[in-house]
Amino acid sequence: MVRLASGVALGVVSVAAILFLPVLALRVVACVVAARAAYEYLGLVKTPVRAIVLAVALCWVSSGPELPSGEVLLTMALLWVVAETLLSNHTLQEATTGVFGAVYVGMPLGLLVAIHALHGWPATLLLLGTIVVSDSAQLYSGRLFGRRRLAPSISPHKTVEGAVGGVICATGFILLAGPTALPSAGFGSLLVLGLLVVVAGICGDLFESRLKRAAGVKDSSSLIPGHGGVLDRIDALLFAAAPFYLFVRHFS
Repeated sequence: MVRLASGVALGVVSVAAILFLPVLALRVVACVVAARAAYEYLGLVKTPVRAIVLAVALCWVSSGPELPSGEVLLTMALLWVVAETLLSNHTLQEATTGVFGAVYVGMPLGLLVAIHALHGWPATLLLLGTIVVSDSAQLYSGRLFGRRRLAPSISPHKTVEGAVGGVICATGFILLAGPTALPSAGFGSLLVLGLLVVVAGICGDLFESRLKRAAGVKDSSSLIPGHGGVLDRIDALLFAAAPFYLFVRHFS
């Protein structure tokens, strides 16, 4: 009951923010979420939390009207690594792990706001809805039909049948809802988009599960009753945001 109540509350708040907040306010909200998610990631990998600053910076610049060039992003990352290793006396591994976490968390959340700026709330809700449908379909398909483990060493409860159910249901959702949110996209392109988003989301879920297993914890934190941490709630979204953004940026 606690899980259901907190899930509904999170959904209502998220949808209300997407529908009613201006883009500038959404950028601020995304940066706050990025800071918390980066804090949880850095705790899992036992890396200094100063990389939160870089995660917020990447979230902010990625949510702007133009995505920074690769040269700019690479320069930001290299400067951070240099500062961490020379000025803070951290190892190269600690510095690069922190940079990866900033990119892993900060950029996708920024791209989510950029999607909103490009195509409005319908496209943003299409992405979030696809992830929710995929997660739900994986859960119930796995319970009903699950026999073969998808990645037993990483997430023993995930099954191949559950993943297939998620791909079918979520891709079907994007085919049905996509023409409304992205009217210029055809059936074939929406089909490809759906497959990319769902498979990327599954990979994102497994990636975070691998981080938690390596850290020996069940959840990234206990912030959200019944759901764990912020990172636990957005793990699939972090991998799915980039292909969706590239699609709406270049093909719709």
